[in-house]
Parts: sequence; C-alpha cells; structure tokens
Amino acid sequence: MLRAPRAHFAGIEFDLCTEDQLVGDLAKRDDGGRFRYIVTPNTDHIVNLWPQRDGQYTEAFRRAYAAADRRVCDSRIVKLLAQMRGVELTLIPGSDLTARLFREVLTAGDKVVIVGGDETMLRDLQQRFPGPLYVQHIPPMGLLRKPEAIQEIIDFLATQRADFVLLAIGAPQSELVAQKAAQQPGMRGVGLCIGASIEFLLGRKARAPIWMRRMGLEWLHRLLSEPRRLWKRYLVHGPRIFWIALKDRSLDDGV
Repeated sequence: MLRAPRAHFAGIEFDLCTEDQLVGDLAKRDDGGRFRYIVTPNTDHIVNLWPQRDGQYTEAFRRAYAAADRRVCDSRIVKLLAQMRGVELTLIPGSDLTARLFREVLTAGDKVVIVGGDETMLRDLQQRFPGPLYVQHIPPMGLLRKPEAIQEIIDFLATQRADFVLLAIGAPQSELVAQKAAQQPGMRGVGLCIGASIEFLLGRKARAPIWMRRMGLEWLHRLLSEPRRLWKRYLVHGPRIFWIALKDRSLDDGV
C-alpha cells in the first residue's frame, strides 16, 4: 500500500489518505509479501491510548497501534477537535470502509477470514455477498485473559493464507492479535480491525441515521441502542477526549 501523508494528534500519527484512496489500495491486494493491518482510531481508542493512562493492556495496545500499517480517523468528534487545534484529519469511518470492502473490493476467489462473530455470520455473508471464499474462527470470550486462545487464532491464520483478515473481536483484542500476526514469518494478507462493522453491514445492528452521523452524533445513537453496555464508554470515559485534545503536547512541540 502506498504511503500517505501523516499528521499527529492526541498521541497518534494519523494517515491522511482519503477513503477512496484507501479503498483503491485495498483493491490492489498489495500486502507487500507480509501481513499488514489497518486500525481506525476513535474516541474510545484515543482515551485508552493516551500516554498518561495506565492499564493492564495499555502499553501493549500502544505497541499494536504503532505497528499498524495505516491509522485512519474513525470519529467526527476527533476530526473536529483536531481541526480546532489546527490539524486537518481525513475521516474514514470503519463501518463505511468495511461496507465498501464487501461491495467494491471483494471478488470471486478472494479468501476472507473472519475472526469473531457467531455461527450464522458466514451463512449470512455468503448469501448477501456471494463470491469470496469465507472462513471463520470463533474465539472464546475473555480473550485477553486467555493467551492460548490468542495463539490458536494466530495458528489458524497461519494456515489460511488469506487475502483479507477481518478481526471482529473488539479493541484492544483485534489490534493485539493483528500485531502478533504481523510478527509471524510467512504471514500474508491485509487485516482490518472492524469492531461491529459486519453486524451493521448485515443489518443486525442499526447504524445512526445519516443526519446524526454528519453531526457527529453516531455515538449517541449507539448509546441509546445499547445503554447498559455502552453508558460507561460514552458518558464516563469518552468525555476525556476533550481534556486530551487540550493537553496534546505534540502540537506545541511541533512533532
């Protein structure tokens, strides 16, 4: 994949490619003979990656982010906050990128590995997007506490020689697995850390209306859709992004 210009904000080096450019790169299927992966920083990721935050997996999450081939902004709020600090980021929502991968990039003969999901996901994808060869590995819950299960994913990927690997196991699990895969000799393909993107694509979860997305309110739609699961992320952790944007020293230091 061609190298894009980059910009620093909130402790992350963002790639400034457009969505069309990234989709075009994916269509070329150029993995450079090794496994590469794309991450999509959102508000939650940035809060958890911030240098002053400590956590059991924080440092490993940072290393996985640093090793990614592309880091593209997934959040309109992050884009707006960066713009207020004089940094122009390009917006590439992960769910939009996943949808375009299926609709515009994948063709008959492509091998696509899904890590995560449930037993019916492959059937639904095959019915909705026939042509590619789909393979799936469903790891157990609590993946971060089960290194043997992470190794099982890596061993599975090593046998598949996939064109694309879609990691649907949430953050930081997806990023940690992607980094470990990239460290394996002989591993190839392009990995995407996609969160719940396939569930949106299949209509299992409803995305926010377009007007809410354009106003940067997709987080509110998700909160109202799954309040018990997401209230802490959006109401407790999420607002820290404003403090982070204010304290971002990389801008003051001219990094």
